[in-house]
Amino acid sequence: MTEVYVGAGSNVEPERHLRDALAAMAEVFGVMRLSPVYRNSPVGFDGGDFLNMVIGFDTDLDIKAVAAELERIENAAGRVRGGEKFVPRTLDLDLLLYGDLIHGTDEIQVPRDEITQYAFVLRPLADIAGDRVHPATGQTFAGMWSDFDQSSHRLRTVDLMWVSQ
Repeated sequence: MTEVYVGAGSNVEPERHLRDALAAMAEVFGVMRLSPVYRNSPVGFDGGDFLNMVIGFDTDLDIKAVAAELERIENAAGRVRGGEKFVPRTLDLDLLLYGDLIHGTDEIQVPRDEITQYAFVLRPLADIAGDRVHPATGQTFAGMWSDFDQSSHRLRTVDLMWVSQ
């Protein structure tokens, strides 16, 4: 089994899309560990606030199969690909970590660079995997979060009621 972490975000009907994504992911991946959900302003464009979280689970699927399942779930939520990078979105599921694998292709990159760049990725990851070590930097995620410029992007915890089935 491989320990996997996925960043999830939405700013188009975010409560509904995150709940639907959690339900779909539970069907595929089973038991999941969920970070708190954070509300934050968009980065790089004007638009509605995002809800972001990190989801952890163990799987025996290979990395390509995990990525394909995440893309299928995004597509079911009406995710539109192509065009500008920084735009509103119904659902964004980013494969952040696949075990300790360091892997980069046009299709899949782990660990994701966004872990070290954005508070809305690092903080929820540190919440559920704080003692885990970043495969490339050798730092724990908790240590990375404590060193991060936390004033650069304000995060507010929100309640997202979700009951697993």
